Amino acid sequence: MPLPWQRLRQSLLARNAAWLTIGQGGLKVLQATYFVVIARTLGAGGLGAFAAATALSQLIAPMAGLGAGNVLIQHVARRREAFDHYWGGALTLTLVAGACSVGAAALAGRALLPATIATSLVICVATSDLVFATVLFLCGQAYQAQEKMARTAQLPIVTTFLRLLAAFTFVATPGAHTAALWGYYYVVCTALSTATALWLTSRELGRPVIRFNYTTKDVRDGFYFAAGISAQNIYNDIDKVMLGRLVPDLSATGIYTAAYRVIDVLLVPIRSIGQAAYPKFFKHGARGVRSSVKVAQQLLPPAVGYGALAGILMFLVAPILPHLLGHGFDQAAGAVRWLSPLPVLKSVQFAAADALTGAGFQATRTALQVIVAGINIGINFPLITHYSWRGAAWSSLICDGLLSVALWGLVFYLRSRSVEIAPEEHTPDEPTPATVST
Repeated sequence: MPLPWQRLRQSLLARNAAWLTIGQGGLKVLQATYFVVIARTLGAGGLGAFAAATALSQLIAPMAGLGAGNVLIQHVARRREAFDHYWGGALTLTLVAGACSVGAAALAGRALLPATIATSLVICVATSDLVFATVLFLCGQAYQAQEKMARTAQLPIVTTFLRLLAAFTFVATPGAHTAALWGYYYVVCTALSTATALWLTSRELGRPVIRFNYTTKDVRDGFYFAAGISAQNIYNDIDKVMLGRLVPDLSATGIYTAAYRVIDVLLVPIRSIGQAAYPKFFKHGARGVRSSVKVAQQLLPPAVGYGALAGILMFLVAPILPHLLGHGFDQAAGAVRWLSPLPVLKSVQFAAADALTGAGFQATRTALQVIVAGINIGINFPLITHYSWRGAAWSSLICDGLLSVALWGLVFYLRSRSVEIAPEEHTPDEPTPATVST
């Protein structure tokens, strides 16, 4: 009988998760370096302006792709031969929707963000994140659909490496270092990395045929995916936008953003496990929710265990952050400590959420996420107005805890109904998936 570490080495899921963890770990190191350089150059106010523009784009970003990448993964995970059809269609839909989203971001920026944030910054960030970054992410999803996670992990590193080079160039360039000027560097970096990713993906997986070939059902499914991710981004990022709007001092947004960066770094292994397992949820979810829940239950203990350790580490290393970021970030340590329970809550959420998605209950998952996003916006107004970034932290903890309970409650309810539950998005002619490989 193979020993535990031998089974781990033989597991495709473990290898893919390891690739993603290593790749994203390296990515986060580069991101942290780039973030420190930009934070020290722009200061808390300049960083707050850039963070508010970025958060606004992140709220719109899921609709920039209309869930096309998730539809690609759903079909290719179950039928590899469907790749050529969905790859070209996904790219076409992403380019059109992304271009429309830039205009929406520019209009929303003027309505939601303070006048002190330049329109040029909003447009540069939106073009970078809603067109170029969305296409780059789609390239990663194309590899993810075929469970080739090494490339999925490597592609974003190109973007961050170019941003780091641009940050050093930005600092070395004489003259005023404003957030608006940094926006131009930001969009050029992303464009170059996206061109590289498209060339590599087309060479290794196949050239896309630019045409719209999605069915009405594909578009509907993609909308459910996009709406769910959008709702998730709302309760992750709307607090930064509202901080920029409701609190006159943009340094509060900068402090809160810096704290969230620490969370992003420590969540890498949890996200890696989720990405590696995502195609498996679709394979096994074709049988019904009971099969997808089995995958979730296998992933939950290590994910929650790591989340607890990450939260403790956040609490302990928090005092180091002001020394790294410089003047104006003295309160960042307190923000990190307030947010330290989030890794556990995020690890609990992903397994239940992906179990629902894999079994065909994406619309139900989306509905829950939209409800929580609405609650988040509602309680942000009084909390942020009266308590600044502390109110944003309390709102995040409340809403993430509520979503964790709601998702698992729904999973157990659906599982208890019957052995086989007809999902909302079941495709009868898809093949029965194989047993979970762990």
